[in-house]
Amino acid sequence: MEPEAPLYERVGGHDTFVRLVAEFYRGVASDPPLRALYPEQDLGPAEERLRLFLEQYWGGPHTYSETRGHPRLRIRHAPFAVTPDLRDRWLAHMNHALDSLDLAEPERTEFGEYVTRAAAFMVNSF
Repeated sequence: MEPEAPLYERVGGHDTFVRLVAEFYRGVASDPPLRALYPEQDLGPAEERLRLFLEQYWGGPHTYSETRGHPRLRIRHAPFAVTPDLRDRWLAHMNHALDSLDLAEPERTEFGEYVTRAAAFMVNSF
């Protein structure tokens, strides 16, 4: 019995992650409270960092760690007040982006459960 391919491959690899993250950041750009968490004028660098992180997390290239080191998500997000409202906004845009991909159900569920847990983990302000 062969091991299952990583989610990265099952959903279409790099091109799928490019589409996902681009759609997510379209939502972020149109959401003033959430957009305020991104200090850079251009969302391009944040878009690239998220794409690289997600690709690595889901079994793709290790470019994120090779260029940025360990993800340390909570530490990297600590300077920003991530409230439950901002978590919910982030999740709404991410879920919309995931839905735009028309993934097969097992992969959509797996990805959705991960982003829900990760978003909850980032809350650091009430």
